Amino acid sequence: MTLGFNAPLYILPFDHRGSFETKMFGWTGDLTAEQTAEIAAAKRVIYDGFLAAVASGVPQERAGILVDEQFGAAILRDAQARGFMTACPAEKSGQEEFDFEYGDDFAKHIEAIGPTFCKVLVRYNPDGDEVLNNRQTDRLQRLSNYLHAHSRALFMFELLVPPEPSQLEQVAGDKRRYDLELRPQLMVRAITQLQDGGVEPDLWKIEGLDRRDDCEQIVAAARRGGREKVSCIVLGRGEDDRKVHEWLEVAAGVPGFIGFAVGRTDFWEPLVALRAGQMSREAAVAEIARRYREFAEIFMRGQGAQS
Repeated sequence: MTLGFNAPLYILPFDHRGSFETKMFGWTGDLTAEQTAEIAAAKRVIYDGFLAAVASGVPQERAGILVDEQFGAAILRDAQARGFMTACPAEKSGQEEFDFEYGDDFAKHIEAIGPTFCKVLVRYNPDGDEVLNNRQTDRLQRLSNYLHAHSRALFMFELLVPPEPSQLEQVAGDKRRYDLELRPQLMVRAITQLQDGGVEPDLWKIEGLDRRDDCEQIVAAARRGGREKVSCIVLGRGEDDRKVHEWLEVAAGVPGFIGFAVGRTDFWEPLVALRAGQMSREAAVAEIARRYREFAEIFMRGQGAQS
């Protein structure tokens, strides 16, 4: 098995589903065809921002999108036709426990889309519920085995490590302290537990880290045991520009961190302003492009310092 991906990768993710329906549009329940089309149109604004950023300087060979099949199938086809890297999620949206969006038909959907990366979002705390962790690991191993044996799609794993109540107590309920003091080592343990459970991502999508040595330890865990081509990218977690810039600057100088996947920080405010009539579509596209291009420039500077 050839494992890993280590070329520069600047992803604009907009595979959000539940949060689009409820938080962006304020809808609950089953969507009508018109509502589905409206969300798809909003995602096209994001995609047009991505295209504008590439046209204005983000290297095409490093650029990629992450979007869902439900609202973004046409976007995925267009991006593939243009030669961009693409990623598509396999998980049900908005669930605390990982499960497949399309149940036992997950493989059929992966192959119908044919993305560069099959992505999963998983909440996994190594000190969390053992039965839950084992149940998730079993499903993820099934996907991992399928991708490596039968698919051209690489395996992108978005790891979230939410705090357990006892862990928050250790930091007096301060989530910033949790991120700084506890989460890095919990992430290392989560990665090694998942690997030991037969889950073998080519690429880890990692919550931002404040310290270089924490980034280095994450890469060491991801690449242990001969996995030397496995790499990491930084996710934005919906944080503000300042915090995302800090995370990107720290990670960009660390060998093994090859890029980022920053979504909401890039597109949420422009889309909200567009929907409120406070910004034109053209201006929203330009602002999304500006933000994504800025993230790419930060990472390119850091990667240049590596070499």
